[in-house]
Amino acid sequence: MKKARIIMALVVAGVMGVLAGTGFAEEPKVSGFASVDVMSNYVWRGIKVSNSWVVQPSVGIGYGGFAANIWGNYDSDVAESTSSSTGHGEMTEVDFTLSYTKSFDKLTLGGGYIYYAFDGFNDTQEVYATASYDILLSPALTVYYDYDEGNGAFIIASIGHTFSLPKDIGLKLGALASYNIENGIMGFDKDGNKFSNFYNAEVNAALTIPLTKALSITPKLAYSFAISNDAKDAMKGLANDGDHDILYGGLNLTLSF
Repeated sequence: MKKARIIMALVVAGVMGVLAGTGFAEEPKVSGFASVDVMSNYVWRGIKVSNSWVVQPSVGIGYGGFAANIWGNYDSDVAESTSSSTGHGEMTEVDFTLSYTKSFDKLTLGGGYIYYAFDGFNDTQEVYATASYDILLSPALTVYYDYDEGNGAFIIASIGHTFSLPKDIGLKLGALASYNIENGIMGFDKDGNKFSNFYNAEVNAALTIPLTKALSITPKLAYSFAISNDAKDAMKGLANDGDHDILYGGLNLTLSF
């Protein structure tokens, strides 16, 4: 597994290096955003992480194909068993992401690094590589490799389409399916072992409504469910209420600059 970890890291680094080497054909532009989501629950890769509603602020900046992002999760009702909390709200997670993407006609390739800082749990780190193609339903595939606490991989395949509505409103409908490859962060099977199997599927919808040129508001709704018995067992051990099927939603406010 150590050799696989090194190989995966080298592959991602190599892809990013190749992309970066071709990334300056056009003059790079600086862009950025600040956003906040208010969601009914925090659901990550099909796992219901929170007991109640959450607030998730995020800020990012990009230059050419490079980008950096900081994302946080404020849980309104933290379980006493998962942190030093007494059940009141607090910040439970802060993630730091560095990435690079490059488009080649309709093909977009990218890669990056994510540091997950948790309250009450061990921090962990991932590298990832992603590819998408600009055709009908915009298929995309992303492979994450946790080389720290999880010591395994996680794959997400997704499709989606945005419908243009009057007044520049966009309705995006999407779906995804995932596969776990012995990633300990994603939980364990009924025998307490890491496993490789399908994990979760999700269907989602978002309606982006521009308020100004730079400001938009987006209602969101999604339904996620486990697609294997191993995933159900894993989610029972990870989700606060053991739920492996969940309908959740919320509202996003984004300022772009």
